[in-house]
Amino acid sequence: MPDRGTAARSGAERPGPEEFVHTGLVFRSLRALADAVVPVVRAAHREGGRILVVLGDVEREAVSTVLPPPLRRAAEFRPRSAFYTAPGRTLAALHRLARSSPGRPVTVVGQPVLPEGDPLALDEWRLLDSVLNLALARHRIRLFCVHDAGAVPAAALDGVWRTHPTVSDGGGPRPSPRYRTPDALGAELAARPLAPLGEPAHRIRISADLGALRAEVARLAARLEVPGGRAEDLVVAVNELAANVLEHGAGRGTVALWRRDGRVVCDVFDEAGGLTDPLGGYRVGGALGARGHGLWITRQVCDFMEVRGGPGGSLVRVHLRL
Repeated sequence: MPDRGTAARSGAERPGPEEFVHTGLVFRSLRALADAVVPVVRAAHREGGRILVVLGDVEREAVSTVLPPPLRRAAEFRPRSAFYTAPGRTLAALHRLARSSPGRPVTVVGQPVLPEGDPLALDEWRLLDSVLNLALARHRIRLFCVHDAGAVPAAALDGVWRTHPTVSDGGGPRPSPRYRTPDALGAELAARPLAPLGEPAHRIRISADLGALRAEVARLAARLEVPGGRAEDLVVAVNELAANVLEHGAGRGTVALWRRDGRVVCDVFDEAGGLTDPLGGYRVGGALGARGHGLWITRQVCDFMEVRGGPGGSLVRVHLRL
């Protein structure tokens, strides 16, 4: 059996016709960034592919000014703040991008969000970077994730090597010796308990009447002064997760709500412990049936979603920025 490095190297050198290629691109100057991106755009244009560039303002200007006019016209430039809003929504956008270009290769040069002062957000964006290798495995996308070595925290930069099969760090792409598969990274997260939040502001028993549950969550969201759009997202998330408890779990559980640190946080507890996969809601393609579909929706309406489970039950915690 080939080792992990050999597998990554073979995939990087000989991508199949429907294979996802995921490269971390670490740069130390804007000139180095431009020097790395221009050949990528040129190669994608030569093969008639769709090209998407999603960078910060400064980085986008550095790249666009050195692109020859034909390449600049061929590339679609999108604002980073609109594309990297939440991990689940970013994955959904990439999935739609792949499906909207059947038979045509897609190249994306993107600059993911790696927040320094928010450990939860950093973990969740790192998990997305890892799970892309699984969720988009059968799509013809070449994704180059660019990271500024001078601005990205050291811990986050280490995560680039752990979540990308290949990394380019000034000397061309090469297999990452520290790469971890999505399932391996998920197992690491599963072993870490969720942070204690103290006594919730509200707790609700899950019943078979989902309409009544939605109304109660909407009422409690208003009491917590959750803005209208975010309150609707919260209601959708709780409905999907409670439906999972009723249809696929123990049929018994609770919903707990907090408002803290500029977010509303919601725990949905299932007295059965069947849901244990931290990658739940990221596995595109219906492998988990209706349950997977509900988690996929929840990933998109929330900003972050954490999953833990065991013999004592399953817990899904969702976070919505206010």
